[in-house]
Amino acid sequence: MATPRYKDKYRFLYIKQSCTTPTKNKVCLKFILLTYAQNTLYHGPSWRAEPSDLILPIHSPNQEAVLTCEASGVPSPQYRWSLNGTLIDLRGDERRRMSGGNLIIKGLDRDQDTGVYQCSASNTRGTILSQRASLQFAYLESFKTQPRSAVNVREGQGVVLLCGTPLHSGELTFTWVFNEYPYFVQQDNRRFVSQETGNLYIAKVEPSDVGNYTCVVNNSITKDKVLSSPTPLVLRNDGAMGEYEPKIEVHFPETVPAAKGSSVKLECFALGNPVPRISWRRTNDVPFPSKVKLRNSNAILEIPRFQQEDTGTYECVAENSRGKNAVRGRLYFHAKPHWLQNMTDTALSIEENLFWECKANGKPKPSYSWLKNGEPLMPESRVLIENGALTISSLTLSDGGMYQCVAENKHGIVYASAELMVLGKTRSVSFCPLTSCALLFVWVFSRLSLFPNGTLKIANVTKRDGGIYTCIAKNQFGSASTAADGSMLPLCLEPTRITQGPSSLEIIVGESIVLPCQVALDPALDVTFSWAFNGQLIDFHQDSDHFERRNAGDLMIRNIQLHHGGKYVCIIDTDVESLSVDAVLIVKGPPGPPDTVLVEEITDSTAQLTWSPGRDNGSPITGYIIQARTAFTVGWQAVDTVPEVINGNTLTATVVDLNAWVEYEFRVVASNSVGMGEPSPPSAKTRTEDSIPDTAPTDVGGGGGTKSELVITWEPVPEELQNGEGFGYIIAFRPMGMVTWTRAVISAPSVARYVFRNDTLPPFSPFDVKVGAFNKRGEGPFSSIATVFSAEEVPSMAPERVVARSLSASDIEVNWDAVQSSPERVLGYEVVYWEDDTKPDTVGRVRISGNSTAANVSGLEGNTLYFLAVCAFNTAGTGPQSVPVNATTKKPPPGQPPQNVEWSLIGSQLTLQWDPVIALDTESEVTGYVVSGIMLHIVLHLYRVHFKNNIRVNACICLHSLSESLSPFCMCMLRHFVSENTTSSSRPSLIRICEGRFSESDIILN
Repeated sequence: MATPRYKDKYRFLYIKQSCTTPTKNKVCLKFILLTYAQNTLYHGPSWRAEPSDLILPIHSPNQEAVLTCEASGVPSPQYRWSLNGTLIDLRGDERRRMSGGNLIIKGLDRDQDTGVYQCSASNTRGTILSQRASLQFAYLESFKTQPRSAVNVREGQGVVLLCGTPLHSGELTFTWVFNEYPYFVQQDNRRFVSQETGNLYIAKVEPSDVGNYTCVVNNSITKDKVLSSPTPLVLRNDGAMGEYEPKIEVHFPETVPAAKGSSVKLECFALGNPVPRISWRRTNDVPFPSKVKLRNSNAILEIPRFQQEDTGTYECVAENSRGKNAVRGRLYFHAKPHWLQNMTDTALSIEENLFWECKANGKPKPSYSWLKNGEPLMPESRVLIENGALTISSLTLSDGGMYQCVAENKHGIVYASAELMVLGKTRSVSFCPLTSCALLFVWVFSRLSLFPNGTLKIANVTKRDGGIYTCIAKNQFGSASTAADGSMLPLCLEPTRITQGPSSLEIIVGESIVLPCQVALDPALDVTFSWAFNGQLIDFHQDSDHFERRNAGDLMIRNIQLHHGGKYVCIIDTDVESLSVDAVLIVKGPPGPPDTVLVEEITDSTAQLTWSPGRDNGSPITGYIIQARTAFTVGWQAVDTVPEVINGNTLTATVVDLNAWVEYEFRVVASNSVGMGEPSPPSAKTRTEDSIPDTAPTDVGGGGGTKSELVITWEPVPEELQNGEGFGYIIAFRPMGMVTWTRAVISAPSVARYVFRNDTLPPFSPFDVKVGAFNKRGEGPFSSIATVFSAEEVPSMAPERVVARSLSASDIEVNWDAVQSSPERVLGYEVVYWEDDTKPDTVGRVRISGNSTAANVSGLEGNTLYFLAVCAFNTAGTGPQSVPVNATTKKPPPGQPPQNVEWSLIGSQLTLQWDPVIALDTESEVTGYVVSGIMLHIVLHLYRVHFKNNIRVNACICLHSLSESLSPFCMCMLRHFVSENTTSSSRPSLIRICEGRFSESDIILN
């Protein structure tokens, strides 16, 4: 008979069974552990209804918000709600309650109740989370009541009347009232009301437009309507506005996301005189499908039921007889994730492996994460998560529960749920004893076991088991016995205990750690320690760079690397037993490099990337950054992305603000709590699409040149900003005050100068100048308008009353009268000089800017005749020269120093003597001598000695007069220097002599 006994999920069966063998009285007892198959009626939660987004009028009386939540499951699920990630506590809450799983909120409050809600359903099998749902409140506040200022315009001018939309939530529509309600502004090719901004745009004002304008705002959800204060439109009395080229005031963004199946509306409207015509095109020249509608005189382009093939760059062109302008924007397709492959409920046995995979489609490509019982599931030693694939190896009972695969992109999130049941395996243990079952029962549940060969096993030995044991053997012929000798006597020792063992822990790569392993044991025992790492004994000699024994049993690991993560076992061996203790060491490091960086889609300014995650190296990946490289950058540079911050679960992103028609490489770098990892291998080189230039030339200027020329210069646009092939420049110029532009085209990207020649150009006249860029895609923007003057004529008059005089052997000063009443501009003067009127190659020039009327000519030869002339100059060149004048430079000073210098010191009188210097014929006359002496800090006062005859010169200096300004140290130096007729080579010895007699402060003072 089987007697069942239940414990948790398992059924235990004890079966008594007779053996069929001929052995008399032999009975076998089988102990069988069977897994109890759970009742199939029990299962985890499964959604029947999930909450959806709600937007409600804020001021509706007695209105309740009902957020739906219903799940099936056995036992019946219990429900909980969270708001913005925080669990809602309904105890004592008078406004919020649950009906079944539904959350009902009354007395709605915009500040307290707005947010993202999520429901969870739980039973004994696990927990699942619902879709997220937002609760928002629609409202429309009133306009401010103060009167609006009048808008003054000229007839023919364009104008924008601002609505100034008040605070609101919910979809709005805009209309404008002219003068009084209900006379609404009728929209046509001249007037447009933007449903994006609410503003009223009048392309060209006519006298009939004068009046009061009121903005009317309607909330589509609350049905509220508010009116602004009137804005008066008044005509100025200073004449009508002249014609001008279109100026686009309403345009769509550069990038426009569009959901699959949605209706997309693009607005475009321009001011101008004449009234501009609006047209649309796709830059790839693909015609619009029949479903595309143009409304409000082409100011609105509508694309219903948006699909993937509708993506691309759209261009709005505004044109009139004075010119045209265009704006562009790119529509890109997006879709929230939807499931392609899902997982199903699974039942597996202990130690089997689980593999689930879910796949979702979406635009951009979704990223995946996993939940277990409503909590994030993180990778670990047995759990591997790769995108939408989940692998759990060597299942244990604790792995059972409710799992959810989550696919998410920036447009939505979806959940898929499944239950994992882990079942125990069948096990059987048989005992076939030699005697009766009753004795067997004692053996099984006692500490003594007798084996067929006569061996006695004692389990869990205690001191009471000590003593002499006798073995007795019997058969039909008799019996025999033997007692254990002294060497076989059971020796009862104190058990060996592990007093300190290693603990499982996490550590950062590069750090060092000691894993303890200490024991308390009987003094009669010897003990040895060994360590195993992931099942292999550690060779401390071979692995000495990282592993070292410490304090008998401790293990030190130095400079831990990622491959050192795993299971460490300390093995303790004594004479009588073997113990072990283990710990798991998780080594955390920066993430490994991501892999397989692919460019999924590229436009002229964006690139959508996907990649595969690298190893997280023990710490979950928290984020990614994207870097790019081109032929124009210095190394890798971080780039802007959408989303701006890429979290660790995201494996796709869109790089924005790229330059058109540039070849890019991309790489991805992962980070975690430890730090930044190594970058991925670069993606394949991919070129962005071309587009019209979006960068205008800079530093537009010019001027100068020769007669009848207008010189225009600019800074060329760098190659990486040219946006396509066939790049060039459009130069536009007009006389200041005129309307019509003259245009010239240059098809060379590197040219930075244009010269317009025309004999009718007046000299030095101002011109408005702007420079634009173009390529094969079309014209780009123009620079701001700069003022450039045409070439001027050289001065026609020469300076007068030019005078030159010699200042020295190398300098001549020139003076002149400024040019008066010159019809040409004078920017300065130029002095021309030469030595011989017959040798023009010896000409030198000195230029003085401004109104100065004097100049020094330096660097000349001594005792030389120079001819000099002066002329005026400006940007066109130099004018006529003045009548030449001449001047002779002075003779240079004598080139030989005095010879035979002698000195003597008597008392406080210093006497110096030297031979006179005789000047040569080419040198100037000697008029005096300068006596100076410099020794270290001593600077002697200068004395000029005059003489009349070429006789030996005496100079007497009274040291008494100097002693008042010189320190004793200096006087000592001077006396020694003079009395010993000292040469410069012996001066250091004199310094040492005087330093020995005077303090340091005396020396420093001089």
